[in-house]
Amino acid sequence: MAAAVMILLFVVLGIPILLVLWGIGIYNTLVQLRNQVENAWSQIDVQLKRRHDLIPNLVETAKGYMKHERETLEKITEARSRAMGAKNVADAAKAESALSGALSQFLLVVENYPELKANQNFLSLQEALTSTENKIAFARQAYNDQVLFYNNKIQMFPSNLVAGIFGFAKRDFFEIEQPAQREVPKVSF
Repeated sequence: MAAAVMILLFVVLGIPILLVLWGIGIYNTLVQLRNQVENAWSQIDVQLKRRHDLIPNLVETAKGYMKHERETLEKITEARSRAMGAKNVADAAKAESALSGALSQFLLVVENYPELKANQNFLSLQEALTSTENKIAFARQAYNDQVLFYNNKIQMFPSNLVAGIFGFAKRDFFEIEQPAQREVPKVSF
């Protein structure tokens, strides 16, 4: 009789304790993943700020040579301002896409100015921008990997139960739309 009471007591007390410990473990994992996503975003943010800081110097260097390209230079400045004012990942992705498009257009126009292309200051700024673009691409990939892992965890059973209780929300990927890169090239003979 005493053994049966002990087993019943163990089941009545032990199972809830195990469930609480299981819930704590999943909660801590979700907090860790959420923090990793936020850290990955901050790495992108650092590179975006560096990009935003380089653009005015690039534009200022080009102004002296590109007097007839005022509209192109204004588009870059406006796109940069919108990108700097983005409030969330989706807004940032949209604004950075527009900024990338404006920069691409600017670099195409630069081809018409051989003196500018030969300017050492412009070349070093262009190299710094290219390096920063590569760092942004790497940071974006790392961020999206973290978001994928986090989103999977909060959507898969049984961790979705804990995620739902504590309000862990799905995160957006940082996807920059560049239509020219998404289109399949057409080849004709």
